[in-house]
Amino acid sequence: MNANEIMTRDVEIASPDDTLETAASMMADLGAGVLPVGENDRLVGVVTDRDITVNGVAQGLDPKTATVRDVMTDEARYCFEDEEVGDVAAKMGQWQVRRVPILSREKRLVGIIALGDIVIQDKEPAEQALEGVSRSGTEAMEHAHSGNKPSQNKADE
Repeated sequence: MNANEIMTRDVEIASPDDTLETAASMMADLGAGVLPVGENDRLVGVVTDRDITVNGVAQGLDPKTATVRDVMTDEARYCFEDEEVGDVAAKMGQWQVRRVPILSREKRLVGIIALGDIVIQDKEPAEQALEGVSRSGTEAMEHAHSGNKPSQNKADE
C-alpha cells in the first residue's frame, strides 16, 4: 500500500509570513499540532504548536507580530506519495515525528500522514514508528548511527 492511499489530502498550509497567532488559530480550528509551511507552491518547512510556544512565546516573541518564519523548522522531512506505507512508518520512527508531509515527485505538497492513519491500515509498521517516535534523543542518535537508517528526504533537496 502506498502513502497516497491513506494520506489526508485536504491539508491546510501556513505561510512563512503568517503571524504566530494566525498559525495557532489554524491549528486550533483543525485540532492539529503541526502545519506544513508553504511558499510559492513549495514546502519550505513545518511549524508545530511546540515551535510556537517554546521557540516563540516562551522567548518573548509577540504572537501578534512574530511570524511563522521566526520559529518554523525549515528542514522539513517528507515522504513521497508513491512510497510504501511501511517505508513511511520507518522514516517517521527514525525522524521521531508523528506526522509527515507527503509530496508528489514534482515536490508539490499533496497530503499529510499521521501515525494514526498508519495504525488504521497496518499495526506492525505503526508500532515500529511509535517505538522510534518514543525513543529518547540518545537512543535515537544511537539508532541513527547503527547503519539501519532510512533515506532522509528534506524539503530543500
